[in-house]
Amino acid sequence: MLDERTFVELAEIFKVLSEPTRVRILQALSEEELCVCDIAAVVETTPSAISHQLRILRTNRLVKSRKDGKMVYYSLDDEHVRNLFEEGIRHLKEG
Repeated sequence: MLDERTFVELAEIFKVLSEPTRVRILQALSEEELCVCDIAAVVETTPSAISHQLRILRTNRLVKSRKDGKMVYYSLDDEHVRNLFEEGIRHLKEG
């Protein structure tokens, strides 16, 4: 059996994933590394709104950032995030 802290942290990840804009961001980042402006264009919202959602995703280790000069690029934190995202989609397609 998992400890209580693990249950709480796992619930927090699912809570973060319950917001459709964040899921759209993860889907875009599963395709390629993007800057805030590019993510905003793909998701069709403002860069400010994207920055807010990225902060939440970063805090929960779902995305990471890389600075290149003045530009900041975002990508999925690791393969676990990609797998979690892909498993969710497979689950939906089977239902």
